[in-house]
Amino acid sequence: MKKLDKLFVFLVLAMVLVLAACSGSDDTSGGGGGESDSGDKYKVGILAPAVTHGWVAAVAYHAESRAKELSDKIEYQIYTSTNAAEMTSQLDDLITWGAEAIVAFPQWEGMEVPIQHALDEGIEVVNFDIAIDVDGVYRVAGDNYDMGVQGAKYVVDKIGTEGEVVILEVPSSGSVSELRTSGFVDTMAEIAPDMTLHTYATQFTREDGLTDFADILTSMDHIDAVYSLDDETSIGALQAISEAGRTDIQVVTGGGGMQEYFKMMPENEDIWIQSALYSPAMVKDAVDIAVDLLEGEEVDAETIIPTTVVDRDNHEEFLDEGSPY
Repeated sequence: MKKLDKLFVFLVLAMVLVLAACSGSDDTSGGGGGESDSGDKYKVGILAPAVTHGWVAAVAYHAESRAKELSDKIEYQIYTSTNAAEMTSQLDDLITWGAEAIVAFPQWEGMEVPIQHALDEGIEVVNFDIAIDVDGVYRVAGDNYDMGVQGAKYVVDKIGTEGEVVILEVPSSGSVSELRTSGFVDTMAEIAPDMTLHTYATQFTREDGLTDFADILTSMDHIDAVYSLDDETSIGALQAISEAGRTDIQVVTGGGGMQEYFKMMPENEDIWIQSALYSPAMVKDAVDIAVDLLEGEEVDAETIIPTTVVDRDNHEEFLDEGSPY
């Protein structure tokens, strides 16, 4: 009997330890007011598109990087998707998982209904970059219009108030191109009304930048500056300039914040290469805001991050060897 008593006590103790271990990992705290007394972590979901562009890849990278840095406060799940239907399914998975906040970067139409569903479930939603027309959603984004403003000021600073400037717009990107282009054109009209502007359509890829700008170079004998909206497009344009042996172009702008592009800046001493940051690292602010909301802090409905200009003089401050973009 003594051996059986000892075995019974051992089994009871083992069950107590197992139950204690299980109860510490699955519970989550409520939607505000700080962590619970037991030290449970908030559950934060992150939704991002699958890689369609280097910039997009870096959004997921920086979001997960920030989530790991906040691992003492949160546990997280991150999903990437190729269309609205897949992202909707993933959002449902996050709701089932028990997400208390979701950071979403939707690049497609049709996400209003599923986002509203998440809000109806009491989940805080922080939208990154693309605006969603749903009441109650918080938003973090850069300033596309100001990118154009800063681009115009940069060009004028380098070449003066007169010259031939090519604008490489991207109509397929909708409001992104419209805002960046109008910021540039409006500012030029104010500070350099005698500047001659030539507008051409392209895409946010280096291949299109190369092909389209090569055609432009054959049609224009002289160009003083290029206002490009995107770093990858600019890399293609710079290759076209190099292959054509052109030495007239003094400035090529860009946008986004691409590591490869940063490294080209000091290598091209005859051309001022600029990037107006619309950094994918801004998504870290979206993750921070999600946590702030869960901790009961007051947060502005919209957070617009000012433009930072990068060129050969300060590019080293923005180098990140781990970034995929």
